[in-house]
Amino acid sequence: MDINVKDISKVYGAGENKVVALNHATITINEGDFISIMGPSGSGKSTLLHIISGLDAPTSGQVLYGDTDIHNGNDKELSAFRRQKIGFIFQQFNLLPVLSAQENIIMPLLLDKQQPNEAYLHEITRFLGIDTRLTHLPHQLSGGQQQRVAIARALIAKPDIIFADEPTGNLDSNSGGEVMKMLCDLRAKMNKTLVIITHDPRIAEMATRRFTIVDGVLSEVTAK
Repeated sequence: MDINVKDISKVYGAGENKVVALNHATITINEGDFISIMGPSGSGKSTLLHIISGLDAPTSGQVLYGDTDIHNGNDKELSAFRRQKIGFIFQQFNLLPVLSAQENIIMPLLLDKQQPNEAYLHEITRFLGIDTRLTHLPHQLSGGQQQRVAIARALIAKPDIIFADEPTGNLDSNSGGEVMKMLCDLRAKMNKTLVIITHDPRIAEMATRRFTIVDGVLSEVTAK
């Protein structure tokens, strides 16, 4: 499913307090794309990702998944759409501390009253090297292992697209490199669309399409 982001802006405040976080950003994300968006802190890259993924709403413009404008509906419909169609990987992991790794992974399915496909769960956790850690609580896992749990959670509902917001930002360079390689390999293995926000040029260069965002202005920099 292609995603068309049409002329979206995000404005906070008014008058002297007005801040333009996004300035008429337009991008088409084709099925199977691997896109990186790079920019300094405060450039608008996380705001862009949150709007495209439905976590935030634009001040103006449209985000179309196929023919569906995801911001033209109620919160319940949008929440269900996100759980079923979108996988999101956060910098902060966002694991529930009282749940085991496996319980964290399957939570999106349980919210839709579904049971996990055990073979698929085993496949992705074995690929990520956490299949022997599924009964552990988050505090019993290393940072790299927690992020792998978060990746498995993003994939468990077999989403059409995966968004990753600085997924290695809380990891050291070795763990971050391992996590990124696994994420890229999984994307290729499962033919998923991946959009990643980063400030690391090494990660940005892994993508097949590369964008920069500066002061809310989005530009593609991929060599033609």
